[in-house]
Amino acid sequence: MSYYYQKDISGCSVVGMMNESGEKFSGEWVVKAIFPLRERSNGLGGGFAGYGIYPEFPDYYAFHMLFESDRAQQLTEEYFRESYDIEKDEAIPTRPVATVENKSKLWRYFMKVREKKTNEEDLVMETVMKVNAEIEGAFVVSSGKNMGIFKGVGFPREIGIFYRLEEYEGYIWTGHGRFPTNSVGWWGGAHPFGLLDWSIVHNGEVSSYGINKRYLENFGYRCVLFTDTEVMTYLFDLLVRRHGLSFELAAKAMSAPFWEEIDRNTDEVARAIRIVYGGALVNGPFSIIVGCSRGMVGLSDRVKLRPLIAGRKGDMLYLASEECGIREVCSSPDRIWSPKAGEVVIGRLKL
Repeated sequence: MSYYYQKDISGCSVVGMMNESGEKFSGEWVVKAIFPLRERSNGLGGGFAGYGIYPEFPDYYAFHMLFESDRAQQLTEEYFRESYDIEKDEAIPTRPVATVENKSKLWRYFMKVREKKTNEEDLVMETVMKVNAEIEGAFVVSSGKNMGIFKGVGFPREIGIFYRLEEYEGYIWTGHGRFPTNSVGWWGGAHPFGLLDWSIVHNGEVSSYGINKRYLENFGYRCVLFTDTEVMTYLFDLLVRRHGLSFELAAKAMSAPFWEEIDRNTDEVARAIRIVYGGALVNGPFSIIVGCSRGMVGLSDRVKLRPLIAGRKGDMLYLASEECGIREVCSSPDRIWSPKAGEVVIGRLKL
């Protein structure tokens, strides 16, 4: 008898760690946490997001940019100056890594909105949409206050070394190792994806991308990067920031129970969310870790076709694709568990 074995890769690697008391820790810890998950990625994308990393500019929007040409940078800066005062701009510090090849310019800007003619966050959102859609060769990597995203093509550990993450301290860190299935590996397509202070690392494949994209376009979002993770980032911004939903309700919209379950439990809130936010329902296998200035959220699809493990130790909350990622940095957690399908895990800043 012959036996054929086929490994189920089950996607990318994701990790997240947060100190709910706001105590900062080095970015080297998130790099260490994701290293045991190396086999879940293939070197075509790695990245990290950190919160609280710019204490010298806490009230400035920190735009991390990727430019493919000097012309793209010139046009972007001209556009920035129409609405923002640029306090400081500089190259993002990096170091040479043999396995990381970068031909783009990595730059960061610390800016404030010049005149408050409109909601500041809506203006920043519009800025990100315009740059990504209309300025060829320019891409906004992140645009939040006192946070930043660092990503590129390579394995996560090499990307962490490249960006010198051990020199930053934050109270939330998330990380991602990419195994692309439907899109090419390029610097702008690596995770995390960001908008304002949102960042998302994602393992999975969203089959409802087209529906979600068209739904978001009704609210002014421009999905031009052709990746499902971009859609999930914008959905969180729409549901939580603009519509004021709690993390729990946003999770019910994006990972809604089946109608049979709603009918069986007579859950009127779930029914209302499903009806009103049907366009935000995310279909397909996924597990995500969402970062923002006030917390960290873990969520999987309603069948849990992608893994997500959670752990706690004192004020620390850990999330990862596999338990080994948590135990690599916390050998004896107070609690470690596997959240149920569609169950949301939330860490909230106590400050």
